[in-house]
Amino acid sequence: MDAQSDAVGRGPVPAAQIRGWRGTAACRVVGITYRQLDYWARTGLVEPSVRRASGSGSNRLYSFRDIIVLKVIKRLLDAGVSLQNIRMAVEALRCRGVKDLAEITLMSDGSRVYECRSAGEVIELLRGGQGVFGIAVRSTVTEVMGRLSALPGVEAPVQVRRGVGEVPTRR
Repeated sequence: MDAQSDAVGRGPVPAAQIRGWRGTAACRVVGITYRQLDYWARTGLVEPSVRRASGSGSNRLYSFRDIIVLKVIKRLLDAGVSLQNIRMAVEALRCRGVKDLAEITLMSDGSRVYECRSAGEVIELLRGGQGVFGIAVRSTVTEVMGRLSALPGVEAPVQVRRGVGEVPTRR
């Protein structure tokens, strides 16, 4: 990976300055167990984009975008959406940056997940007559930013530098 968008989607960050959070921090922010996170990584639902595990004892590093997607998955699971349908939704979200994610609302009728970019699309789904729920991804972005900034220093993001390894960042 050569670059990724910064936390608020303002543009690419050189690979030499990519920050990531360890799995334990991601779990705390998202509200899942480490076992769930490990399963989702091993099955390819959400793989860490900063650094994958490279053997026993190595730390996966998750980007801000990864953590947003994890939080969306958690909310969909809590609403009763099947993991199979969540996998399809995540596949559609996989190539999006944080800024793009913040502009959509995910709606679900409990079985399928729909992407809505305008109020008209949301209204159209509601007119279908069946119950739906929505996840405004923008509010998820804001929530994740707040939770990450409130983590204790021991769970602070790790800055990855090519050829150097990991260097804890200062806040």
